[in-house]
Amino acid sequence: MAEEKTNVAEVEETTAAPEVKQEAQTQQDPKEFLENFDWEKYEEGIEKVDDRKLNEFEKLVEENFVDTADEEVVEGTVVHMTDREAIIDINAKSEGVISLNEFRYNPDLKVGDKVEVLIDIREDKTGQLVLSHRKARTIKAWERVNNAHDKEEIVTGFVKCRTKGGMIVDVFGIEAFLPGSQIDVKPIRDYDQYVGKTMEFKVVKINHEFKNVVVSHKALIEADIEEQKKEIIGQLEKGQVLEGIVKNITSYGVFIDLGGVDGLVHITDLSWSRINHPNEVVELDQKLNVVILDFDDNKSRIQLGLKQLEKHPWDALGDEIKVGDKVKGKVVVIADYGAFIEVAEGVEGLIHVSEMSWSTHLRSAQDFVNVGDEVEAVVLTLDREDRKMSLGIKQLTPDPWTDITSKYPVGSRHKGIVRNFTNFGVFVELEEGIDGLIYISDLSWTKKIKHPSEFVTVGDTLEVEVLELDVEGRKLSLGHKQTTENPWDKYSEEFAEGTVHKASIAEIVDKGATINFNEDIVGFVPSRHLEKEDGKKLVKGEEAEFKIIEFNKDFKRVVASHTAIFREQEEKNVKAAKKRSTSSDEAAPTLGDANSQLQALKDKMEADSKKK
Repeated sequence: MAEEKTNVAEVEETTAAPEVKQEAQTQQDPKEFLENFDWEKYEEGIEKVDDRKLNEFEKLVEENFVDTADEEVVEGTVVHMTDREAIIDINAKSEGVISLNEFRYNPDLKVGDKVEVLIDIREDKTGQLVLSHRKARTIKAWERVNNAHDKEEIVTGFVKCRTKGGMIVDVFGIEAFLPGSQIDVKPIRDYDQYVGKTMEFKVVKINHEFKNVVVSHKALIEADIEEQKKEIIGQLEKGQVLEGIVKNITSYGVFIDLGGVDGLVHITDLSWSRINHPNEVVELDQKLNVVILDFDDNKSRIQLGLKQLEKHPWDALGDEIKVGDKVKGKVVVIADYGAFIEVAEGVEGLIHVSEMSWSTHLRSAQDFVNVGDEVEAVVLTLDREDRKMSLGIKQLTPDPWTDITSKYPVGSRHKGIVRNFTNFGVFVELEEGIDGLIYISDLSWTKKIKHPSEFVTVGDTLEVEVLELDVEGRKLSLGHKQTTENPWDKYSEEFAEGTVHKASIAEIVDKGATINFNEDIVGFVPSRHLEKEDGKKLVKGEEAEFKIIEFNKDFKRVVASHTAIFREQEEKNVKAAKKRSTSSDEAAPTLGDANSQLQALKDKMEADSKKK
């Protein structure tokens, strides 16, 4: 329990010389008066004080004692310490008590130290003041943080630990957030290096509702960098060589810190050789020299180059390389139209897909080479001024067309692989570099083919016969049907006009029907030739006899008639009747005879017209 300040002061009233006593009291030191004043006698009315002295007393109390009813932060002095508490004198009626737990951050606390406190409870049940140093520190800390933010002052903070997205910093006892992007002007990869350090910061944001504080160390150095940046930018010139540090690496290039100014080295300006990613050439924090290639009007975008500091590989290419020489290199890039081969560091040549094989049937370059392959090629063209080179692989093997006439003479038969279709025919590869065309009309003797896919598929092996050979134009005309006998030669007698064959109606088509005499011969029956003797017409699937009324070998046309079968019998009956009538009395022809003769004449005229 704090000891109450109750030292008794003898204040005697004398009527004989009140002015003298009053003057003595007035001249008394205020602090001595307050220390010696007897509060108990005054409160019990034992000792009287005149109004003038009472007003002076109240004024002294107001000036020297703390009003414990106001929750404000005041400064106190440590007057005594125990194992668990510190007794603090705040110049009030009694001392206050604070737990030593609130001074953990200050293990060296001792008697006589000045500390800031807040009156937490005016008086406890024992009459002591209950103070809080922690709350006082918090209130003062927020005042200082707000002042620092408003006045843009620099504050000092202690980096306590890492957290998601940044660091936790102790500023005036408040935990503030330091975002990772605000630690430095360059990206930070190792946050742990800052833990436990005391650094300077700028308060950039305060959220009073959620009691959040955001600080920045980057903001302090940006001002210095901005001055350096202006100085550097003012001295920039194209072609100038500067030293920089690799700040960031992306898939498209490298950002270089030139001392407060950033420039970009595009991936194509890193090396004369083709690379897939900038990290193949540089690494983070690496120091290197770069040359200024270009910049915009305000010099905010600076284009840098690294490879330009080295001699161009084409300039170092030996004069001994010439057209027709064989070179070796590595495949670095593949496109649909060809592959790029690096024959020396930074020197590439293009092998067009047409130069990869003697075949005229073009394929993708990926069918011949892969990235990373070591290949040998022949120099086809070489332009040192434009730094271009074209190469060829097929030139390493003999041209198959050199002795084409001896290998594939007209009339010779061979086997080939179907490589491609067109609407008019099929391309067949006889060997690598030797392709021939089979026109659709040379695929089959008997089948009517609208598209080659109806007859063959890509990859099929076909037997062919060489029909024509154009050595100069490198063209080969082939035939497939020529490898078999023309069935129309042997069918010209079997299906001659007037012959009769039995068959079934296969399909009813426009203006007639089709019948299959065998696998090769398909005949056509006009609609009126489908009529049976009873006047009805043949239907699909119905079997009957048919008479061939037209056979055209050249056009592969066969026309048949069922009606002609019984019409012929009627004509025979008419002729027999005529003979009987002439041997006896000549009788006038009947109406039925006239109709039969007329129908026979009409059939003959139709057959003649179809032949034409």
